Amino acid sequence: MSVPPVSRTASSLRPRLLGRSVVNLVVLVPVLYTLLPVLWLVLASTKNRDALFSSDILSLSGFSFVQNLKDLFAMDGGLFGRWYGNSLLYAVLGAALGALISTACGYAFDKYRFAHKEKLFGLVLAAVMVPQTVLALPLYLMASGAGLVNTFWAVFVPVLFNPFGVYLGRIFSQGYVPDEVLEAARMDGAGELAAYFRVSLRMLGPGLVTVFLFQLTAVWNNFFLPMVMLSDQDLYPVSLGLYSWNSAASVSPEYYPVVVMGSLLAVLPLILAFALLQRFWRSGLTAGAVK
Repeated sequence: MSVPPVSRTASSLRPRLLGRSVVNLVVLVPVLYTLLPVLWLVLASTKNRDALFSSDILSLSGFSFVQNLKDLFAMDGGLFGRWYGNSLLYAVLGAALGALISTACGYAFDKYRFAHKEKLFGLVLAAVMVPQTVLALPLYLMASGAGLVNTFWAVFVPVLFNPFGVYLGRIFSQGYVPDEVLEAARMDGAGELAAYFRVSLRMLGPGLVTVFLFQLTAVWNNFFLPMVMLSDQDLYPVSLGLYSWNSAASVSPEYYPVVVMGSLLAVLPLILAFALLQRFWRSGLTAGAVK
């Protein structure tokens, strides 16, 4: 006895629909885990101190978004604005220079032959696995010996060198820059620097943006190194400045609303950077996937 086509179609659709439901449920859990804290931060930033402590975040009472924003930039003589500028300087300039350095180093590892190349690259890979907090004390001692402690350079110089960025730079160089193109540029009379800046760097654009985004996120969220290096509040980044205010809030509760508002503003540059550069980032992550 043959099974009717309608019954056969319905029975084949059930496992497919069940599989989609399971996949959607699995995806929904991490999405909620990611978005719910951000949603709480947005709602809490609109509340005054009394409404914030009442834990009634969803109510319309106690709306004080504009006042919280004014208090944030007026607190301690407008110190938050200076912290924000410091973070932009550390992160944007540091990530841009760090991405250029990492990409150039990865390109050199890929395209040139020199003594002990693979052993040196092995050291780079080993450095990727070293936590940054482990390096904080050696970096502090080196900065102290050079007289750079409690200066801008004590935080800025270490973020320029990223072993993971060097690794990504070599991968992108292998996937984006054919050796034949470099040979053609050399035959046309271009030197090594000209071939890199005029030919290779343009091809490495998506990879450069990807390394920049990773570096930007790491530097913007950098906390332990500035805490070790800096004692002058005028040099603090946003992360360290908000931590100091949050520590003071246990004694002075008026800091709580400005800490919440400051935390909301602190995530905006990263969201903006990923939104503007996502197409380069996605193409960079899929480099060589269809090669």
